[in-house]
Amino acid sequence: MIGNYKLEILTVIAILGFIAVFLSVSSGGEHEFSGSDDVGSQKISELTGQPVESYKPLIPQYEPPSGEIECTLFALQCSFGALILGLIFGYWFGQKKSSPVS
Repeated sequence: MIGNYKLEILTVIAILGFIAVFLSVSSGGEHEFSGSDDVGSQKISELTGQPVESYKPLIPQYEPPSGEIECTLFALQCSFGALILGLIFGYWFGQKKSSPVS
């Protein structure tokens, strides 16, 4: 009986493992998350001795007026990416099913 549900059991174990890792990382202390741009700018500043404020991006970033708008734009970006991936994979699987088996 377990042989029939190997994939489902592995999926549940992977999800529980992910939840355990997430809870162990997020439960302790205060964390400040920063992007690679911030870390890179700080390292360059340490190596050159120039302040971080002197580094400006070539293309200025749009900063939304509120956090809700930022989250909405991020969700819109995720849904658009999922749509594109769904169309690509759907096309590939459709081509596989419609091609004659030799």
